[in-house]
Amino acid sequence: MRILVQKFGGSSVADRDRMLRVREKVLAGLSRGYKMLVVLSARAGDTNKLLALANEYSPNPDPAECDSMVSTGEQISTALFAMLLKDEGIKARSLLGFQIPIITDDVFMKARIRSIDGAAIRKHFERYDVLLVAGFQGITEDGRITTLGRGGSDTSAVALAAALEAEACEIYTDVDGVYTTDPNICADARKLDRISYEEMLEMASMGAKVLEIRSVEFAKKFNVVVHVRSTFTDTPGTIVTQEDPDMEHVLVSGIAYDKDQARITLASVPNQPGIAAAIFSPLSAANIAVDMIVQNPGLDGVTDMTFTVPRKDVSKTMAIMEEVSKAIGSKELYHDLGVAKVSAIGVGMRNHAGVASRAFAALHRAGINILLISTSEIKISCLIEEKYLELAVRILHEAFELEKANYNG
Repeated sequence: MRILVQKFGGSSVADRDRMLRVREKVLAGLSRGYKMLVVLSARAGDTNKLLALANEYSPNPDPAECDSMVSTGEQISTALFAMLLKDEGIKARSLLGFQIPIITDDVFMKARIRSIDGAAIRKHFERYDVLLVAGFQGITEDGRITTLGRGGSDTSAVALAAALEAEACEIYTDVDGVYTTDPNICADARKLDRISYEEMLEMASMGAKVLEIRSVEFAKKFNVVVHVRSTFTDTPGTIVTQEDPDMEHVLVSGIAYDKDQARITLASVPNQPGIAAAIFSPLSAANIAVDMIVQNPGLDGVTDMTFTVPRKDVSKTMAIMEEVSKAIGSKELYHDLGVAKVSAIGVGMRNHAGVASRAFAALHRAGINILLISTSEIKISCLIEEKYLELAVRILHEAFELEKANYNG
């Protein structure tokens, strides 16, 4: 049995006309001899409307009840699309997360998938040629509906492709692939034909909205070939796959950025063992993801500890740090929301020197001050003032000549 997984986002299923366009993509897969598993998001705007409704009724909506309500958006999409397929004489049916089942943990509103019953899905394919699966949702071991967080339909699709050992997973969206940077910022941005899992993970972690980061993690772990394409054209997109030697010839593959940054500083912290644990353990316990961390030791036995967190977590972080600051004797605590992160990403960095110096020199020539720096094997990231972000993206894109194909420094 040859299985192809396709996923369509909210803008692709926003209305009947767009769903008819999606139907053509599905019929094309059937004509190539595939059994089709199609993962659908809620129609554009539906999830936000449901969340707004929850906040009308409660100032602090219960996460489990939110999941129960918000999951209905995908239920509507799959049912409507099943009707369109049946009108064409296609053997199709819709499936919700609990009907498969897709088992998750019980972290409501951002649950993680634990298991998927691939055998049960294959059994459905004995009767149906197309299965419409509600993305973004699952169920706990004790029967509570969960959702996977923003972008969770991508994760649903890739996880289902892995469970079914599908030939590929096509992610359809309103862009036609992965670009060297945001085309809305840089007119010279170029669409990539291929990108490695590692590079895509870094791009996704930086807030690139093409693929949700957990979907890329699934793809890498289970070697699922992901094809990012546009619903609205027939042009080839970008293949996300395993790294190959040709990819290493390219010094930098893309410039990514993230505006969802807030800088927190604890000043004059005692410079002694255990301080870092005292600061970051409470944040971990509160499920707050810390990104960049810099410690600046002084000569008088104290140090400044600076780190970044998502902006949505600033209030919670500051409340926790107020208590930590008192406990460890910090002299000052402050935060800054006017920052952003820009990164140069590429697997070629493993085998080429000079990426950091080239990036720093380019930013210096543009008069952009670097506030924090972090690196990984294939990424150089700089925290800068947000007002310079778009300039920094264009400057770095130009510095690494990403408008040219196969540039290798």
